[in-house]
Amino acid sequence: MRYVSTRGAAPTLGFEDVLLTGLARDGGLYVPETWPVFSVAEIRALAGLPYGEAAARVMEPFIGDALDEGTLLTLVRDAYAAFDHAAVAPLKQLDERTWLMELFHGPTLAFKDFALQVVGRLFDHVLTKRDRRVTIVGATSGDTGSAAIEACRGRERIDVFILHPHGRVSEVQRRQMTTVMDKNVHNIAIEGTFDDCQDMVKAMFNDTGFRDEMDLSAVNSINWARIMAQIAYYFVAAAALGAPDRRVAFAVPSGNFGNVFAGYGAAKMGLPLAKLIVGSNRNDILTRFFDTGVMSTAEVHPTYSPSMDIQVSSNFERLLFEIFDRDGTAVAEAMTAFRETGKLDPGAAPWRKARELFEAARLDDSQTLAEIARLYRETGELIDPHSAIGIAAARLRRDAGGLRDDAVPIVALATAHPAKFPDAVEKASGVRPSLPARLGDLFSREERVTVLPKDLAQVQDLVRRHVALDTPVTENA
Repeated sequence: MRYVSTRGAAPTLGFEDVLLTGLARDGGLYVPETWPVFSVAEIRALAGLPYGEAAARVMEPFIGDALDEGTLLTLVRDAYAAFDHAAVAPLKQLDERTWLMELFHGPTLAFKDFALQVVGRLFDHVLTKRDRRVTIVGATSGDTGSAAIEACRGRERIDVFILHPHGRVSEVQRRQMTTVMDKNVHNIAIEGTFDDCQDMVKAMFNDTGFRDEMDLSAVNSINWARIMAQIAYYFVAAAALGAPDRRVAFAVPSGNFGNVFAGYGAAKMGLPLAKLIVGSNRNDILTRFFDTGVMSTAEVHPTYSPSMDIQVSSNFERLLFEIFDRDGTAVAEAMTAFRETGKLDPGAAPWRKARELFEAARLDDSQTLAEIARLYRETGELIDPHSAIGIAAARLRRDAGGLRDDAVPIVALATAHPAKFPDAVEKASGVRPSLPARLGDLFSREERVTVLPKDLAQVQDLVRRHVALDTPVTENA
């Protein structure tokens, strides 16, 4: 398996190099040179397998000869062994057509664990094999940071620096990052938005001198390995509900577009998907694109679903590459114009191509709270605000084209444990969700974080100093 950049000007790489590189040197994102396609028999054979074994089968074509089959299976099984639910990603039926796939039973209570527990082990394997050390820099709107830290903490060949928007993540999300005291973990709170954090990470990668000096790598969803690992749970859920002999739809709360693009990848691999429904909060750039055909940035508004408070969805570039018929030059020109003007209009034909699979819906905060309350009242299930948006989007779009057939089940992805957002859940339902016992002392743990202004030079200086010293950042929170 070889990988190409969405902007067409970076070297074609194998899996190991894509894993360690993260962002392509032309500023693009890596995607498979060709999509592997599963046969009907191969999809059918996934039903009933333990999650780790099914996931390893889905990931294997993307890894090629970088790992032998037995090593991959061992690594993936180990990644999911400590999840709190025996099924790893259990399915619950909410009504006659809607199912909930719980993706929050990992160590940090969010769907990011599904990818990052695998990615951390892949990094360990490849870095040991190559006798290398890397510096991981990442941006988080809430959940990626803690999942990345949990996956990389204590690993001798990795320093990890995570940027989050100061005061714009929940207290649970923040503490899951800032209470990790391993010396290779460094938390930086940026006085700005998630988009500002993400821009800084991309700028560090695009500064080739700094990138090479620090040996930068990434665990954000700009890293292809993240998408690869997330594709697996689409196959697992669909196979459990009758695929490939039955079409299945998915509803996905999305801000950065990585999770739902994994669903698109599953469709490219032969999984018979009826629709992918994108759920947005007030920061609805994705829904506006699918409604109008134009992507235009706007002010970022804080909401009860902070992981989706995003106006520049970095993984959308991977979809753009596909709907532009894999024309890297056209993607590069479109992304340059988007960065300069805040507007991206791919044209009518590419937009129609995207609409063949995608639907979208938006919810504001009051509607999100109402959905949490409705579900608790009708089913007894407590859900977090992000998952509520996915479930509501499924309900709002269940009669869209391709979904009018009552036989098509819709799987809504539950992306975070309700206890990660206890204030919103309690406000909606009257019930304050509790953290699992293993996190019971989270609010009494010591925190360590550095607060910095929105200044790239200061962030780069901090990274440079602490990579050299191999010491944790100084607390000033």
